[in-house]
Amino acid sequence: MLLVRPPGVYRPQSDTLMLAGALRCAKVPQGARVLELGTGTGAVAVAAARCGASQVVAVDVSVRAVLAARVNARVRGLPVRVVRGDLFGPVAGEVFDVIVANPPYVAGSADPASARGRARAWEAGRDGRALLERICAGAPGHLTRRGTLLVVQSALSGVAATLVALRRSGMRASVVARRREPFGPVMA
Repeated sequence: MLLVRPPGVYRPQSDTLMLAGALRCAKVPQGARVLELGTGTGAVAVAAARCGASQVVAVDVSVRAVLAARVNARVRGLPVRVVRGDLFGPVAGEVFDVIVANPPYVAGSADPASARGRARAWEAGRDGRALLERICAGAPGHLTRRGTLLVVQSALSGVAATLVALRRSGMRASVVARRREPFGPVMA
């Protein structure tokens, strides 16, 4: 799929494709409400709208990402509301049938809140869990009773810790897809 992607916005890669594939396998019910956190170009939000979701909300902290996602949804005539903000902030009080996220998950020395440009797409704090922890904590309050959370993360950032965090919050949690990936220059 061709997407508008301005400089500094995450280029959809195999992790994006894996998340979109998991979304398709989850069999999103017709008319579902879907939330994408950290939408970037909006690739997964577009996939959700194409899967039959009646309402798709895409959130990103980056102005460039918000503009890209809006353009990518609009040129396809898809019903995606794209808003700028930090994770669940713009959707306070709203609940969804499905939440998808491909947050930064690469461990690094920088504070993720201070990351700018391309680094926002991968910088996830010393243990790679800065955003993962916040998603695990916030998702239960934004999901319907039978809602689904699909989140991508690296094995290097503690899959077991994510499963434990989700289970402690009352969710059933399991790994639904795995893929080996070379990290390349991001991990250098």
